[in-house]
Amino acid sequence: MIAGLLLMAASAPPMAVIDEQDTVREEAPPHGSIGMSTAYRISDAAPAPRAMEFRRRVLHKGAAIGEHPIAHDEVYYVLSGEGEVVSDGKRAMLRAGMTAYLYNGAVVGIWQKGDAPLSLIVAYPNPPEPAGK
Repeated sequence: MIAGLLLMAASAPPMAVIDEQDTVREEAPPHGSIGMSTAYRISDAAPAPRAMEFRRRVLHKGAAIGEHPIAHDEVYYVLSGEGEVVSDGKRAMLRAGMTAYLYNGAVVGIWQKGDAPLSLIVAYPNPPEPAGK
């Protein structure tokens, strides 16, 4: 059993340690370019192959990730600020420490609310690589 685990571990790439400050950029949020945001594309710095995306996004006052369909489960975890999340027309307020688990096939989005920027982690799976790549 241990030998099997060692063989599996030996074939895995080495870990990637990423400082979010190396991934930061100012840009309009995706899915509608509503307002401005600070994007930390953390998992973009992890070498391929990788099976998931892990990003931090700070939505500035009035900004939003507009409503869009998702083809995978997705998680929004709020670090600070307040926001309103929508999934297939159902709306909920989020604040620091709250999570919205969004399901494959839903139409989702999130808006910054209140006086402070909305800082959140967004995580979702990467689509598998096409065969032959």
